[in-house]
Amino acid sequence: MIALEKTREYRGLYHVLGGTLSPMDGIGPDRLNLQSLVQRVGQGGIQEVILAIGPSVEGETTALYTGNLLKPFTKVTRIAFGIPMGGDLEYADEVTLARALEGRREL
Repeated sequence: MIALEKTREYRGLYHVLGGTLSPMDGIGPDRLNLQSLVQRVGQGGIQEVILAIGPSVEGETTALYTGNLLKPFTKVTRIAFGIPMGGDLEYADEVTLARALEGRREL
């Protein structure tokens, strides 16, 4: 949340899940702050939920699971991933480059 605040680009409300799903570590949906999010969104009036979850395997799983819970109620998007400012393409891995291509936008 602090990282998003530092950008001064987002002016909405936050909901912190408190982690990511990790069945190998015994962290299931009941251990995250998901039910209250579904309740908030289910009450209506929320136009979009932006998922800001890291690009790990656990993050991907959490984003898909959360997105499926929320899609019946509102638009669900996810922050883009890619090459950091000042980064060099030569040192970027294939997955990062693929994500950067997926998250591209028109100039």
